[in-house]
Amino acid sequence: MALIKSVSGIRGTIGGNIGDNLTPIDIVENTAAFALWIKSTGRSPKVVIGRDGRLSGEVVSDLAVAALRSCGIDVIDLGLSTTPTVEMYVPKVAAGGGIILTASHNPREWNALKLLNHKGEFLSAADGEELKSIIASGLAFATVDELGRLERKFDGFDHHVDAILDLDLVNAESIREADFRVLIDCINSTGSLAFPVLLERLGVRYELINTSPMGEFAHNPEPLERNLQETMALSRKGAFDLTIVVDPDVDRLALLDENGNMIGEEYTLVAAADYVLSRRASDTVSNMSSSRALRDVTEKYGGKHHASMVGEAHVVAKMKEVGAVIGGEGNGGVILPELHAGRDALVGTALILSYMAEANQSLSQIRSKYTTYYMAKLKCNYPKGLDIDALLQEIEEENRQEQINTADGLKIDFADYWVHMRRSNTEPIIRIYSEATKPEEASYIAEKFKTIIETKIQAR
Repeated sequence: MALIKSVSGIRGTIGGNIGDNLTPIDIVENTAAFALWIKSTGRSPKVVIGRDGRLSGEVVSDLAVAALRSCGIDVIDLGLSTTPTVEMYVPKVAAGGGIILTASHNPREWNALKLLNHKGEFLSAADGEELKSIIASGLAFATVDELGRLERKFDGFDHHVDAILDLDLVNAESIREADFRVLIDCINSTGSLAFPVLLERLGVRYELINTSPMGEFAHNPEPLERNLQETMALSRKGAFDLTIVVDPDVDRLALLDENGNMIGEEYTLVAAADYVLSRRASDTVSNMSSSRALRDVTEKYGGKHHASMVGEAHVVAKMKEVGAVIGGEGNGGVILPELHAGRDALVGTALILSYMAEANQSLSQIRSKYTTYYMAKLKCNYPKGLDIDALLQEIEEENRQEQINTADGLKIDFADYWVHMRRSNTEPIIRIYSEATKPEEASYIAEKFKTIIETKIQAR
């Protein structure tokens, strides 16, 4: 399986042959290039590093730390951490950048290097091209007198939660008075370490499941309903006000209501935005594969919704461009720039709890306020070397009478539904998203275009 390099990081499976997977050589080479890139920017020669709980994390971390120090970079190692915690720690210590070792929602055999700039934000596509140029021109390492130092820190979660509780938007007093009882599915990763810090500070009674942060994921780590049947059953038995499900690096947030029913990943961002916009009206941003429901909420408060390319770096760039106070991705990724410019399940949780407490409403009551759109999400594999752009151009030509957007793959807007087809940033697949006002229509459209794509692949 080919190594995948994108704005979402350098990602691949562990093991196998050089060139096919994420090997030790890939880890050292790309980390060293990142170290040299930091030096070229004139920023502090210091990098914050942290990892999720997956099985390969310690090995990958050791390799990355050694590569950084060998290039003369000082390393602050947060150990087992979350993506948003590392993102926030980079500016705290005025580091030149950061690395998060996580393959996010991908299964246990995957890992990745997520690279951050000095602001704790993902590198841009242009920065990624610079890294490629550094590798192509040859790497240089430090002398024995210039090797970087290693320092381990254990206050990452405290710093993260302190900043969340300092937000005016987070009503800790109302949350404490509400006396919520919450269940958290930690997927056997670092959510089991981060959420207790947040919820104890908020006075929330909680129970954790799948708590061992050692990477043997209790179920498929993507927080979708089909993967969460056991969690949903536990939620229904326990009389919880809210159930929280996160992915291994705790940047995606899925919610179950008091009846143990998923409100849908798309509606995590919608509900959080509804709460924030009621206090600070502005424009919003989500990626092109996200629901129209965020547009509806934004317009309710007089703002305008903007669609970006898929990928956190693209969403953040668009948010900065339009001055959005909240945005994110429909996969449960809430971005609140006032805290930091990255997806964050912890702040998303604090915003949702604040909304429930202030409104004195259950999550199901909040969810009932929004138009129900139904989304279907499919994917299909493609053979190495396939010209995906040419394939999508054929489909574009066949639908040229409709509203077309080619900023990120191909999105076709029909009168009552849309379909978006694009190459994944994180896996060798073509993603197919569709949305309509009826579930059977959304499924039909996604299946239809999946068949079209597979037929065209077979014909090549």
